[in-house]
Amino acid sequence: MGNYQSEKTYLLGVIGGGVMARAIICGAAQAGVFAPDKVCICEPDEAKRAAFGREGFHTTTNARSLAENCNYLLFAVKPQVFPAVAEDLRGASLPVLISIMAGKTKRAVRTALNAEAKIARVMPNLPCCVGEGMAGVDVSELSEEEKTFVLGLFSAVGKAVEVPEERLDAVTGVSGSGPAYVYLFLRSLVKAGMEQGLTEEQANALALQTVKGGAAYAEQSGKSYDELIAAVSSKGGTTVAALSSFEADGFESAVSRAVSAAVKRAKELSE
Repeated sequence: MGNYQSEKTYLLGVIGGGVMARAIICGAAQAGVFAPDKVCICEPDEAKRAAFGREGFHTTTNARSLAENCNYLLFAVKPQVFPAVAEDLRGASLPVLISIMAGKTKRAVRTALNAEAKIARVMPNLPCCVGEGMAGVDVSELSEEEKTFVLGLFSAVGKAVEVPEERLDAVTGVSGSGPAYVYLFLRSLVKAGMEQGLTEEQANALALQTVKGGAAYAEQSGKSYDELIAAVSSKGGTTVAALSSFEADGFESAVSRAVSAAVKRAKELSE
């Protein structure tokens, strides 16, 4: 169990009980960051509240009361819902805020709340749901104890790396949106395998394990990506033929343009 002592009723309050919120708080509870009874989720949907309640979490529909009775408050709502939430909280005594809302800068959050609370801004991604997430975390305004809590929260469902807020758009382009790039590659690889006579089940098993194993070996080997590519490539062999085709089609440039497009859109959404 973590050593965080709550001066208020709850250590962590959560506004929004969607997929990402569930992944984060359930993962952190399982990892021993906190006990479920130290967490309260504000969620309008009765069925979702009941599901959290069955797992030992407290629930409420009163965001303002929750904000005033927790040490940390996680905003896990869609950006378009936030103005209504901010209206409820305006003028309340706020704790340390943690925002996973895409496109909402700390300045925008403060302006909406009309408050000067400390804010940590985080860009997690979908694999948090299976404990393999990646989060870019700006904790520059927090004390060391507060930083430890926030980083521990997201490390419990994957990995977390500290970045300044101005680099979170780049994080969005690489890891926030990145799982979709992996799924696109997997779908393409499966389709290509089927075109070569494999069944969908066979091609899918081959593609999934190849991506999973390739990533695991890259992480554990300590080798550069150039060294890893060379390790699979024999002169005049099959891999070289495939890599030459990728190069002719501008694969690396296409990836670069895609990430740039995502980053550009992230900046537009935060304006």
